[in-house]
Amino acid sequence: MSGDQLNSVFGALADPTRRAILARLTNGDATVAELAAPFNVSQPAISRHLKVLERAGLISRRRRATARLSHLEAEPLREATAWLSRYQDYWDERYDRLDALLITMRGDQPG
Repeated sequence: MSGDQLNSVFGALADPTRRAILARLTNGDATVAELAAPFNVSQPAISRHLKVLERAGLISRRRRATARLSHLEAEPLREATAWLSRYQDYWDERYDRLDALLITMRGDQPG
């Protein structure tokens, strides 16, 4: 994933409404009206959120009869998670060092 794509994904995920929309789409495709229902915002506002998600590659949209359905595209989320996971080793090592320091300060023996 390029830096620009990663920025788009994290930018899209920065908004709680967009995160909620993605969570809803894990249950299946939905129309704008269905996605707008739990929010106290207009359908045009939800449509703007959907455009941000679509530009980030997090959703795709298609027509079914007169309805326009949004579909979750999870691959960018996997790629963002892989990028974040690089920092897991860093934090694990930091916590291990903190644990060792606390043990030393207490005078305990590990284990």
